Amino acid sequence: MDFITTLQANPLMYYILIGLFSLCIGSFLNVVIYRFPKMLYRNWEEDCIETLNIPPETIPERTEAITLSRPSSHCPKCTAKIRWFENIPVLSYLFLRGRCGHCHEKISFLFPAIEILTAILSVIIAIYFGVTWQAFFAMLFTWLLITATLIDIDHQLLPDSITYILLWMGLLISLESVFVDTRSAVIGAAAGYLSLWAFAKLFKAITGKEGMGYGDFKLFAALGAWFGWLVLPFIIIIGSLVGAIISASILGFFKLGRDTPLPFGPYLALAGWLALFFGHDVTHWYMDIAGLL
Repeated sequence: MDFITTLQANPLMYYILIGLFSLCIGSFLNVVIYRFPKMLYRNWEEDCIETLNIPPETIPERTEAITLSRPSSHCPKCTAKIRWFENIPVLSYLFLRGRCGHCHEKISFLFPAIEILTAILSVIIAIYFGVTWQAFFAMLFTWLLITATLIDIDHQLLPDSITYILLWMGLLISLESVFVDTRSAVIGAAAGYLSLWAFAKLFKAITGKEGMGYGDFKLFAALGAWFGWLVLPFIIIIGSLVGAIISASILGFFKLGRDTPLPFGPYLALAGWLALFFGHDVTHWYMDIAGLL
């Protein structure tokens, strides 16, 4: 408790500690974002091989068998092991000038960018919520959203392992009304899933095409569990508007066809993160206008 009191009395120390710690979290998120989809693909391959009774040696190319911890971090080009001083968030990238210390292959700027983004968003949460349980859970929420968003952008995949953690965490913390009460959280989870599921089914019935995936339904359900059913209109409106603008820009810039599939999860995630700060205020505003409060 003395440490908590010290942080409360010294906000700047709190923000610095959160920033440094979340840089390290961002480094770990890089590992998850890169490796976890490969782990999923490998597991799916194993399931198919077992179900269809296919001899593994007859498959010409197999997804690499990896975990989050093995093999140790290495350069994908020369496979040289990354030494501890080459793995310091942001600083190592700057020291190495964005290149591998062995073969000098370029390192993607996305790695330090994700670390910096994680730190910035975490510090914003620390400033807004202070030294509270809300800040702690909001940071966990943010780190999971960053991971889900970037995996969805890279693979058009929202892993159940992430969306279910978000869903159950949202329901569990509602028992203490961290962000919303349990009744609103349960209704929000059900309404979030069923509303997008019904829209997708209607869209397919009308157009004969898939409009979105089940991962989107689960993510929206998770957001409903965190913030309650009243905030869902805010999330879907903001997510849809931002999604429409960015998707149209991407299609136009790269001259892609209108049928090109683009992920919707990142826009839901962005709107869900904004709901941390503005969701309930906006909800009370439009409910007050409608005369429901």
